[in-house]
Amino acid sequence: MNGIKFAEPIFLYLLIIIPVMIAFYIIKQQNVTASVRMPGLEPFSGTGITFRHYLRHILFALRAAAIALLIIVLARPQKTDNLQNISTEGIDIVLTQDISGSMLARDFKPDRLSAAKNIATEFISGRPYDRIGLVVFSGESFTQCPITTDHAVLINLLREVQSGMIEDGTAIGMGLATAVNRIKDSKSKSKVIILLTDGVNNRGEIAPVTAADIAKTFGIRVYTIGVGTQGMAPYPVQTPYGIQYQDMPVEIDEVILQEIAQKTGGKYFRATDNDRLTAVYKEIDKLEKSKIDVRQYTRKQEKYLAPALLAFILLILEITARNTIFKNLT
Repeated sequence: MNGIKFAEPIFLYLLIIIPVMIAFYIIKQQNVTASVRMPGLEPFSGTGITFRHYLRHILFALRAAAIALLIIVLARPQKTDNLQNISTEGIDIVLTQDISGSMLARDFKPDRLSAAKNIATEFISGRPYDRIGLVVFSGESFTQCPITTDHAVLINLLREVQSGMIEDGTAIGMGLATAVNRIKDSKSKSKVIILLTDGVNNRGEIAPVTAADIAKTFGIRVYTIGVGTQGMAPYPVQTPYGIQYQDMPVEIDEVILQEIAQKTGGKYFRATDNDRLTAVYKEIDKLEKSKIDVRQYTRKQEKYLAPALLAFILLILEITARNTIFKNLT
């Protein structure tokens, strides 16, 4: 719903008449005095300026207000109601994020985990009609945020994700299984998991392929993303002098990630830097776009009656007062 708008706003320029009227009225009042020669003032000794004399300015105020209201009537004030019917083919999505220690590698800016969080936030913001949840994993996995339409809460919980929240390792199968468990009972027409990792499955009781088979059973499509540059990357290493970065080979189990995507009807992507990861999310966004049918109705209501009626009342009051209470002063 919008506020009051004017169908003929050009007439509002006529309101400049009001300050002009006020200026002329003030000048006129300054020039109404006149000198009269009298032999003496004794006949007027009992007279003086009464309170009614000051109240006569109300007449001008009533007329000016009435003219201003009539100008507004000419501009045709209208109230506009916009009604929208939005029908969506809902998509439920679970972002499954690797938060292992290797996600702090500096081949992305500022590091893999921060880059993944920032780009995922943009992805979430661009899908206002979808329900989205968040699962994180390293040596274990858990649900950071259930599937929700409250994207502000989801984004805040995503920002709180840090490496070291749970035992280190890379339990890809456990992360995928947790995500499947969160989305399997969804009534949505489309169920999607986006699994992002930078390593090789080395922990967990569920194999990645087994988790993929379960996802396929529930009709869940899985897009897998391997993050990491080609060759060597600076990884954080704990030393007696604290965390230091050493170049180490990038190892991503692309065969397993490709198999997971193929089994479930998804697609595998390799992101080697921030720009490529952004492009990956944009491609997934296009592949899984919600169908939105928007029907908009605009209803306009004329609102000139109230100011017209008020202007009429003010003019009647002005004419009546001029010919009764202030008859001898005008």
